[in-house]
Amino acid sequence: MDYTRLGTSGLKVSRIALGCMSFGDTSTGFNGWSLGKEDAAPIFRQAVELGVTFWDTANVYSNGTSETIVGDAIREYSRREDIVLASKVFFPMHDGPGGSGISRKAIMEQIDGSLTRLGTDYLDLYQIHRFDPETPIEETLEALHDVVKAGKVRYLGASSMNAWEFSKMQYTATVNGWTRFVSMQDMYSLVQREEEREMFSLLADQGVGSIPWSPLAKGRLARPWGDQSTTRGSNDPTADRFWGDTGERDKPIIDAVARVAARHGVPMAQIALAWVLANPVVAAPIVGSSKPHHLDDAVAALAVELTDTDIADLTEHYTPRAPQGYRVHEGDTAG
Repeated sequence: MDYTRLGTSGLKVSRIALGCMSFGDTSTGFNGWSLGKEDAAPIFRQAVELGVTFWDTANVYSNGTSETIVGDAIREYSRREDIVLASKVFFPMHDGPGGSGISRKAIMEQIDGSLTRLGTDYLDLYQIHRFDPETPIEETLEALHDVVKAGKVRYLGASSMNAWEFSKMQYTATVNGWTRFVSMQDMYSLVQREEEREMFSLLADQGVGSIPWSPLAKGRLARPWGDQSTTRGSNDPTADRFWGDTGERDKPIIDAVARVAARHGVPMAQIALAWVLANPVVAAPIVGSSKPHHLDDAVAALAVELTDTDIADLTEHYTPRAPQGYRVHEGDTAG
């Protein structure tokens, strides 16, 4: 495993992050493809053996049960000091005034809930899961600074917003002497490259590390065109982001991944991840694992060296499309 600093911060993370949206109690209704504690155990053990020590979850994943499973796994298969533990706040946990958003009330309530479920005194990285247009950013940033000063959080991160929103938040934190964000968790893959237009330049300028979610487009870049034969592909409520409107325009990209993978003699997932990892602003793509080969492929991608010809093949067919996750709207779900 390779390790890197998250942006220009002092926090070292494994270059592959374990995405823990894959774990939880399916009876909560959050999704139909999560692994319960027993089924998730081999994945956590494998992550520890491979050196994947950056684990990312969220309060909303399986309505809190992901955090519970992650906390148990840390105690059973590792040590708290060996894991860089990240969680998030924003999406609804209940209907009360502190149940969603990133108001002071929500942040103070939800950080305590996350720590309780995870069975820890602190998070290494606490992320706002979305931008909240209904809450003054000064309120959000001061509350986040307070949880850092209280020792409940070590570093702050953000996720999926417009570049101008993130710039405004960083500037406001700076002028008020509050804790700045060190990471941006944004959607980035060969079939969703809109972050390259503005966000990545901002991250480079601000010394912020990208930890992309869905670097394999929910598995679409790991399989030949037209193959949707996975449990998640059949049950994920966000699958239409990849199986729907993008449609045929993604076919030449996926076909190119298959060709480059054949040239290198490796699985498609390794090529798609190697391309994401090659971007200098990317610290650690987040890989959701439900089968042993998922983490094996992710770690092996660190050793794949793409040629200029490979990169040209992989990128030439991309066409502009709407970014994902920038606004909370009907049908938007946590990623």
